[in-house]
Amino acid sequence: MADGVFRDGLLAGKVAFISGGSSGINLGIAESFVKAGAKVAINGRNVEKLEAAVKGLQAHGTAMGVAADVRDYAAVEKALQTVREAYGELDVVVCGAAGNFPAPALGMSSNGFKAVMDIDVLGTFNISRAAFEHLRKPGASLINISAPQAYLPMAMQAHVCAAKAGVDMLTRVLAIEWGGSGVRVNAITPGPIDDTEGMRRLAPSDEGRDKLAQALPLQRFGKKQDIAQLALFLASEGSSYITGSIMVCDGGQSLLGGGALMAALGM
Repeated sequence: MADGVFRDGLLAGKVAFISGGSSGINLGIAESFVKAGAKVAINGRNVEKLEAAVKGLQAHGTAMGVAADVRDYAAVEKALQTVREAYGELDVVVCGAAGNFPAPALGMSSNGFKAVMDIDVLGTFNISRAAFEHLRKPGASLINISAPQAYLPMAMQAHVCAAKAGVDMLTRVLAIEWGGSGVRVNAITPGPIDDTEGMRRLAPSDEGRDKLAQALPLQRFGKKQDIAQLALFLASEGSSYITGSIMVCDGGQSLLGGGALMAALGM
């Protein structure tokens, strides 16, 4: 039995491409896909980091890495073509590359704001747009990784709030436009997930982590596996009639509002 609730071989014969897949939540998704029988290609900018991640994935199944900056459309096209030539038609694409750093709007440069917008929104569009020609067929699944900042205004997060709101709306529009081709488009909104770069930046101290965890209805951080299981569901036939959905997996964080969580973090 594979880790979690899904059976071995759930994605047998499938090919998946995951941007931002060399670390964090996205690497957890990649590992779950490999264990479920998929051939997985992960994408990132740092070649050494990518190679180390691929080595770990290959201990569980078939995996490869393709280096590309998601902000560069030509590089994304080339990366996807490389995967197509190696593994065949794509079945699942996960757009997970993202940027974040806590900063007030008046303390943030225009370039800093633009960097997050470009990675999150433009990067998601580039991957989606370039992947469509490899992906379009009944049963194909495009999964975008969003964040609670898309709908919860949070201090120190103007750039991320704007970017993830864009990702959510892009998800809905593509679901409308691409449904006739058989491509389902959904998004996952992770809440506070343990052992990720995002949480290390937002809650760098043990005290901040404890306060944030206790503020959540479930009173604990999520695990990477929690998001991976949801991604497996969206990649599988079990979600064949779901498209245009923004699926929240946050331990109840969204019930509290952004202000309560910022207060827990002392922001």
